[in-house]
Amino acid sequence: MIALGKVAVAPIHQWVPEPGRVVSWQPSPGTLAKARQAPISAVPASYMQAKHLRGFCEHAARGLDLSRLLIAAWDIAGQCDIRAMTYVINAHLRRHDTYHSGFDSQDGQHIVRRTIGDPADIEFVPTHHGEMTPAEWRDHVLATPNPLQWGCFRFALIQYVDHFTFCVCVDHLHIDAMFMAVVFSEIHMMYAALVRGEAPISLPGAGSYDDFCVRQHQYTSALTLDSPEVRAWIAFVENNGGTLPDSPLPLGDPSVPGAGDLLGVQLLDERQTNRFESACIAAGARFSGGVFACAALAEHELTGAETYYGITPTDTRSTPADFLTTGWYTGLVPITVPVAATSFGDTVRAAQASFDSGIALAKVPFERVMELAPWLRQPRGSFPMLTFYLDVGLPPLSAFVNSQLDGLNARVYHDGRLNAQLDIRVNRLEKKTQLTLVFPNNPVARESVTRYIAAMKSVYARVADGRGAAAPLRDVTWV
Repeated sequence: MIALGKVAVAPIHQWVPEPGRVVSWQPSPGTLAKARQAPISAVPASYMQAKHLRGFCEHAARGLDLSRLLIAAWDIAGQCDIRAMTYVINAHLRRHDTYHSGFDSQDGQHIVRRTIGDPADIEFVPTHHGEMTPAEWRDHVLATPNPLQWGCFRFALIQYVDHFTFCVCVDHLHIDAMFMAVVFSEIHMMYAALVRGEAPISLPGAGSYDDFCVRQHQYTSALTLDSPEVRAWIAFVENNGGTLPDSPLPLGDPSVPGAGDLLGVQLLDERQTNRFESACIAAGARFSGGVFACAALAEHELTGAETYYGITPTDTRSTPADFLTTGWYTGLVPITVPVAATSFGDTVRAAQASFDSGIALAKVPFERVMELAPWLRQPRGSFPMLTFYLDVGLPPLSAFVNSQLDGLNARVYHDGRLNAQLDIRVNRLEKKTQLTLVFPNNPVARESVTRYIAAMKSVYARVADGRGAAAPLRDVTWV
C-alpha cells in the first residue's frame, strides 16, 4: 500500500478487511425496469466515454479485462444508520445526471445513450449479506456491473463494533480522479449531518455532465484540418512516427490475460524536493517542467532517444459548476522534449514550454484528430501516461485532504484489471516526492519497471544534489 498524503493507494488484491457484517446498495427492481424502458437520448457520449466503451468491447472480444473501476473507501465512527445512508446515496445519484444514463453498443462503435427522465425514479436499496471472507468481499466489489449495463456503480459497507468502512465503486464511465472530493463531500458530510439530527446539508447546484458532452461535441464538430489545435496534434503524432507514444521498454505480450500491479518509491526526500524545485526555478521553469524533463532524461538514459514524446492527462473543467459535477473531464496534453546534448537547464525549459503550450490541446480529443486525419495510428498497446500531481499541501486540495480526510483511513484501490497498460505518476507530497507506477504484473514488465525506477531515481537525485559521484547521463551536463 502506498501513502499519498492522507490517502492510501493499493491494488484490490491487497485489501484484506477484518470480518464484519456487509451491507450493499443496488438498484431496486422498479429502477431497473425504468432503466430498461428509458428513451434514447440525443446527448452524445463524451469522447472519453466513447473511447472507454470501445475499449471495453475490444478487450471483451479478446477475452481480456479492462481496468475500469475507481474504488474509494474510508472509515466512519459508530453503527451505520442504514436509513440515513440510503437517503444520502439516493440524493447523490439523483443530483448528478451522469448516473441517469446508460449506454448500449454491440461493437463499441455505434453507441446509444438511454436516459432516465425523472431522477426520482432512481432508487438504490440496501441488502444485508452477513459476514464475508476477504476474497468474497473483493469479489463483491469487483462484481460492479460493466459499462454496458445501467447502474455500473455500487455502494457497500463493512460494519464493525465501533465503526464501519464505507466503499464507493464506480465505473470510470461516470467519473474521473476528482470524484473522491465530490463523493466524499456529499456522502460523508451529508450522512454526518443527518445522524447528528440536523437537516440535510444545502448544497450548491451541481453542474450537468450532459451539458458538457453537448458542449464538447459542438466544439469538436467545428474543428477542421486547418484548426491550429488539430495541426499541432498532427505534427506531434507525425514527428513520433505517425502514432501516439508507446512504452519505452517492453511490457510483455498484451494478448495474454493478466492482472496489474502497483509500485511506489521515493524519488526525493523533503530537502531534495526543495532543492529540485529551486533548480527548476533557477533554470526558468517550474516543478512540473522538471517532472517532464526528468522523464525525458530517464528515457534518454534507457534508450538513447534524442527526443522525448509523452502524454500527460489534465482536468478540463472550466466553470465553477464543472467542479461540483461528477463526470469524466480528462483531456490529454502532448509533451515534446529534446534531450540530446543539452544541459538540464535547456531540457527543463523546453519541457516547461511544451507543457504550457500544450495545455490548450487537452480540449481536443485525439479521437477527433483521428477522424480528421485518418492516416494517423493508435499505438500498438495502451500508451503510457506520465501524470504529475501537485503538492497536496497546496490549496484547494489541501483543504480537502487536511481538514476532511484526517483520521478516516481513506484509501483508493486499483481494480487490477490490466494487461498492457503503463501509468507513471509523480506525486509531490508534504515531505517527499514519490514515483508511482501501475503496470502489467508479468516478469518482462516488472524487469522494465525496475530499470525505469533506477533511471528516474538517478536523474532526480542528480538534479537535486548536483553532479555528486554519479556519472552524468551521456552528454548531459547539470546546472
